[in-house]
Amino acid sequence: MAEKNYNTQTSQELQKEDSVEIPLSGILRFRKQIIILAHIVVFAVSLMMAFLLVNNMQLSNDWLSQQYPKLLLCFIVIKLLVFYYFRQYQGWWRFVSISDLLAIVKASLVSTLILVILWFLLLSAEPLRIYLRDFTTFSQAIFILDMFATIVILGGLRMAVRLYHEEFHTEQAGKLKKFLIIGAGNAGEALLRELHRMPIEQYDVIGFIDDDPAKHGVNIHGIPVLGRVDELPKICAEKSIEEIAIAMPSASAKQLRKVVQICEGTKIRFRTVPSVADIASGRYRVSQIRNVDINDLLGREAVHLDLDIVEQFLKNKVILVTGAGGSIGSEMCRQVCLFGPKLLLLVEQAENALFFIERELRASFPQVAMELLICDITDKKRVEQIFDRFKPQVVIHAAAHKHVPLMELNSGEAIKNNIIGTKTVADASDKYGANSFVMISTDKAVNPTSIMGSSKRIAEMYTQDLDRTSETLFVTVRFGNVLGSNGSVVPIFKNQIAAGGPVTVTHPEMRRYFMTIPEASQLVLQAAAMGKGGEIFVLDMGEPVKIVDLAKELITLSGFRPGEDIEIVFTGVRPGEKLFEELSVEGEDMMPTRHSKIGVWQKNTPLSREVLYEKINNLVSIADKQDYKQIVSAIKQLVPEYIGDKVNNKN
Repeated sequence: MAEKNYNTQTSQELQKEDSVEIPLSGILRFRKQIIILAHIVVFAVSLMMAFLLVNNMQLSNDWLSQQYPKLLLCFIVIKLLVFYYFRQYQGWWRFVSISDLLAIVKASLVSTLILVILWFLLLSAEPLRIYLRDFTTFSQAIFILDMFATIVILGGLRMAVRLYHEEFHTEQAGKLKKFLIIGAGNAGEALLRELHRMPIEQYDVIGFIDDDPAKHGVNIHGIPVLGRVDELPKICAEKSIEEIAIAMPSASAKQLRKVVQICEGTKIRFRTVPSVADIASGRYRVSQIRNVDINDLLGREAVHLDLDIVEQFLKNKVILVTGAGGSIGSEMCRQVCLFGPKLLLLVEQAENALFFIERELRASFPQVAMELLICDITDKKRVEQIFDRFKPQVVIHAAAHKHVPLMELNSGEAIKNNIIGTKTVADASDKYGANSFVMISTDKAVNPTSIMGSSKRIAEMYTQDLDRTSETLFVTVRFGNVLGSNGSVVPIFKNQIAAGGPVTVTHPEMRRYFMTIPEASQLVLQAAAMGKGGEIFVLDMGEPVKIVDLAKELITLSGFRPGEDIEIVFTGVRPGEKLFEELSVEGEDMMPTRHSKIGVWQKNTPLSREVLYEKINNLVSIADKQDYKQIVSAIKQLVPEYIGDKVNNKN
């Protein structure tokens, strides 16, 4: 899903640009009539030039008063019609290109061919020869010379208009920013060309950067290719570069990160051009550059879904999504709407979040029927009322408390929402005959060190056990951090940078997996559609990222120097946090699926149903006491691998 958050040359600015052009020419609304008139003048001048060339640039009454006027009317009529056929009166001359020049050549060639055919028809028609009595000295080379003169004059006129707008009619918007373009290929050349076309000049393009040695020293529209990407810091310092545009639409996240990391320590802002798909689709122009975002640096390959089985899983079904106003839940709703559900049930406790996602979905998917349902998932009576009324066929359970440190401080609430809430919704799915129940879990459920992670692991255990006897298919999908989710590290860092710092990182070795919310949601649906019941699916999160490196890259992208303009402060690991999250689709406990980014965790719940339910009921019974030590003790009976916080001694 392509991003539209452009900060330079946005659609609003482009509209403003267009609005500036119109007052510059009050006759713009008569553009077509002016273009036709210009063509008539050019046709007359071209024919005149052809006669002059044939007659050695000598004016003669024989051709000037007799031959020229008789041919002129015929030439103008034929050429006007042919050039109209080739759509030559609809172009915008300030944006003339090679394709426009080729169209002029084609129109001139066809019109000349028609004129020659008509000439020979006139010669062969006896009654019409009297019309040609003044053409005894006429040279048929006139036709060819006229064709070339038409091409040269029309092409030159259009190029002159473009040159005027690009070189002489460009206003400067104050002090020009010194600009460097990375990528001396088609995208870089197109970006430079469109920057020259802007009615208000904003950038002083100093040069290009490209790793291809064959391009070094070459000039593109008068702008030199200065060197390699590795030489960026030196070149930026020598040329006092203020902004860099990465004109590589197909560049990978790894390539973008390399550019940013090389420039770390410089006060430079980074821009990038739209993706190849966006440019090819015509939705965006190359000149619509935008800020490089952290999503670009952490981006991954596009997710390829088996759309047939996902569509079969969702189309014309009643779909219920819990936590529909949250980061993951709202994206799940967007993805579900793409597959044409019969009815979408949005279950959410927070009324504001539900209000905003409903407005968005109704605007984007007016054809999808929806019901807004305020509901606390721990309220069994309300949950069963919803299931009894709407009979959902697919339940996507995204509602959960996810913030690790906050759940350490409010351990009972984690138990109630994540365990009791999951149990309540899962039991209702079983009781009212839902086809599928999909629980969204977390990497923190693997060898948990936090109340939040352990509560999600217990919820996994409950639904996995329930699957053994239920007609409903219960599956779980685990994944790690998602970019841009509520409370995630990226927006926190951005706010800290905007405030002038410092940026706070818990530990220099802290690492996390990252995935975009749309990617995670799409893979959840893919895994759920593949599920046969009882599986715990694990999503491939790629390579983990050091949080301190992420902080440095965000500071650099913001035009600051890490450690100089913006300090990075280490605050210490918080209660319940791990230095490294454990999540992999490979290993002895993992089994591959037909999708390369989805694996199945093969460990099963070791407890019998009676023991499992007894221990869960015991844990639930003490949740309201908010006694951390008792809750930790009860969790360990269910999840032996859980390591309770040893530092934060709560009473």
